Amino acid sequence: MRIQMAHLRDQGINFTIFAADAANHTDAGRQTLLAQLVAKARANSLRVDMAALAYDEAGRTRFFGTPDLVKYLATRGVPMWTHTLDI
Repeated sequence: MRIQMAHLRDQGINFTIFAADAANHTDAGRQTLLAQLVAKARANSLRVDMAALAYDEAGRTRFFGTPDLVKYLATRGVPMWTHTLDI
């Protein structure tokens, strides 16, 4: 499976947003998926200080992940995808 992602740096912080949601749509599933994707990104030599998932729910984009990053994304929206990650 190929996941779109954005790997960005702002104010000295490296953050990654993944276009993905857990198959079971639960917070526990999302936490597990996010941890797996972060590990895979780091294995591909990307520095990840904060991370979040971006997914559609009821016609709206939702975010799950590091609270500060989720708050940032809620005001700015989803950035342009910069990479893909094969899992």
